[in-house]
Amino acid sequence: MAIIKCPECGRQISDKAPVCPNCGVEIAGKIIRCPQCGEVYFNNQEVCPNCHHLTYATKQTTCETPTAPVQESRPTTPRESQTAVVPPVIPTTPNRPNGPSDNGNKRKPLAFIVALLLALFICGICYYFYNSAKENKEQDAYEFAMKSDDPLVLQTYLDNNMDAPEAHRGSISMRLESLKKQDNDWDNAVVSGSKTAILDYIANHPNSEHLTEAKHKVDSIDWADATNENTIEAMELYLTQHATGEHADEATTAIKQMKAKTVQSDEKTQVVSTLRHFFQSINSKDEAGLESSVSPVLTNFLGKTDATRADVITFMNKIYKEDITNMNWHLNNDYKIDKKEVGDERYEYTVNFSALQHVEKGGPDNTQEMRYQIKATINPDGLISAMAMTKILE
Repeated sequence: MAIIKCPECGRQISDKAPVCPNCGVEIAGKIIRCPQCGEVYFNNQEVCPNCHHLTYATKQTTCETPTAPVQESRPTTPRESQTAVVPPVIPTTPNRPNGPSDNGNKRKPLAFIVALLLALFICGICYYFYNSAKENKEQDAYEFAMKSDDPLVLQTYLDNNMDAPEAHRGSISMRLESLKKQDNDWDNAVVSGSKTAILDYIANHPNSEHLTEAKHKVDSIDWADATNENTIEAMELYLTQHATGEHADEATTAIKQMKAKTVQSDEKTQVVSTLRHFFQSINSKDEAGLESSVSPVLTNFLGKTDATRADVITFMNKIYKEDITNMNWHLNNDYKIDKKEVGDERYEYTVNFSALQHVEKGGPDNTQEMRYQIKATINPDGLISAMAMTKILE
């Protein structure tokens, strides 16, 4: 085995290789080495492409010059020696230029087709990746735009993706129109300044980018109404509507201050109930009921300081003289109640009112009426903690 140049492409190969690994031309059994210059060429060529030596003289071997057969020597006659041996005339063919063989020329179109197909394949792959990247970019832009509430972002998508799928462009267009309508509705609600209009906007656009601002406006409107009315009921209504509103702390403080200054209807009811229970217990000489109406220790009771419940019972027994058969205290509905905070939301009430004492002695025909001006203090527990009575002379 010897290393030779491929007659077709010139690459170094083995002379025993079936075909050239570079150009695919057949090698083994298809080449010959010129005995004159050593050039390797295809054995179907008539002459060596390098020195134009005839091929027919070397077809019997591949790389060596054929050895002439040895003939037995014999003496020649004078006649034979004088006769010149004339070689046969062999027709010659025009010399071919040094270049690829006919077989190589036949293989050129095949190599061109293979190269063309390979180029088309590479172009197809490149186009696939380019188109895939373009689609991915469009998909990312579409998803981003659909999540955005900015009309500019959606319009930018439409401008930059003219060849996007119709489904994508349709969805973006619909969302863009929805946002434009949403902005228009918001402008109308703000201009109107109406709480109803803003609440309608919130109901129709629950996911609007203006939702926080809309709630703020409703909160502000309700707080303005509460402060204008400036009552406990108004402040409590605001807290009911906005438990965690922007002015919740202010409303709570305002309620506390107003409660500290204003006697509410339920408070008045409790105060009057305590006083009525006290005098009704006197009317019925109910010691237990009388004790349950006063605190264990009264700061002042009819001039006696640090009076006890026993002192109150003594007072009741004292006013029931032996000749009194019946007594009835009637409270006039002229209560004047003042209120003072004595603890955290604990209040003490000072009550001024008048009462009429009706006394019967010996029978209905012997009656006596007396009018008193009374001042009482009711502690946070709803018990009388002080009382003073002044008889009104007529």
